[in-house]
Amino acid sequence: MRKSSSMLSKKNLPNILRWVGTLLALVLLIYLLSQQGWDEIIYAFRQVPLWRFLLALGLTFISRFAVTGRWHILLRSAEIKIPFSQTLQITFAGLFASNFLPTTIGGDVIRLGGVIRFGYDRAVSLASLVVDRLVGMAGMGMAALTLIFSLPALFHALKLSFPASIVVMQAGWWYRTNERLKGAFIHIFDALRLWLSQPKSILEALAFTWVHMLCVFGSIYVLLPGLGETMPFWQIAGLWALTYFVTLLPISVNGLGVQELSMTFFFTTFGGISTANALTIALFMRILPMFASLPGAIFIPGMLAGDKK
Repeated sequence: MRKSSSMLSKKNLPNILRWVGTLLALVLLIYLLSQQGWDEIIYAFRQVPLWRFLLALGLTFISRFAVTGRWHILLRSAEIKIPFSQTLQITFAGLFASNFLPTTIGGDVIRLGGVIRFGYDRAVSLASLVVDRLVGMAGMGMAALTLIFSLPALFHALKLSFPASIVVMQAGWWYRTNERLKGAFIHIFDALRLWLSQPKSILEALAFTWVHMLCVFGSIYVLLPGLGETMPFWQIAGLWALTYFVTLLPISVNGLGVQELSMTFFFTTFGGISTANALTIALFMRILPMFASLPGAIFIPGMLAGDKK
């Protein structure tokens, strides 16, 4: 009994730590908001004209369709004859789950469950989700390269923000991390093998990724002038890419709190905008995807109920 309870606690430990990380991030975010003053944040929200918000929302919807198109290309190239309408339903159900359901399951599990319940191959569908994530990360990696144009300013900001310190890693921790990375690369290579012989589909998926990213960057670019701030488009791209990679760390449920804090830090420290406006933009970038994922509420009951067609 002790052994089984110990195994159960180890199994649940990542989820527990993730919820603890979410709670801490939200507490820090609320504290930061209170320090800036709730009235100032509300005033900043009201500053943004309605047409700018609607334009940013429209760009967010387009980005959701681009994400759907990216995954659809990968599924079809793997000889899964799924109609676009089904891919759209499953994708929006996953987006809704990521934004609204209080769970650590995540939208990818909903998407996998959706394609399985529609009767498609489990292994290939799972591999397509892995490649879908990899293509998305590759696109964001390209966007992060735009920060090369402002490296001196970044180094100066880092020097002012962080005291000089030396991080010492324990040998045991490094060994475990190294083993996990090896296992991850093996799984990634297995997933990629099916698509490496079809570079055209990878390039098409990457093109959809760029449409998605340009819409995300564009929504920030549209909202900033409404707050009285300006920033070059390429710098927005690079700073959002940094935020994206921080949000990938498994320390919070769906990056809740972590995305807002990291975006506020990057846009204030490296972008030079005020903390209040950076917080406001960060909140907008949480609200807009939530609005855009609302259609998924129509499709998710069937996914969760296990309906198979």
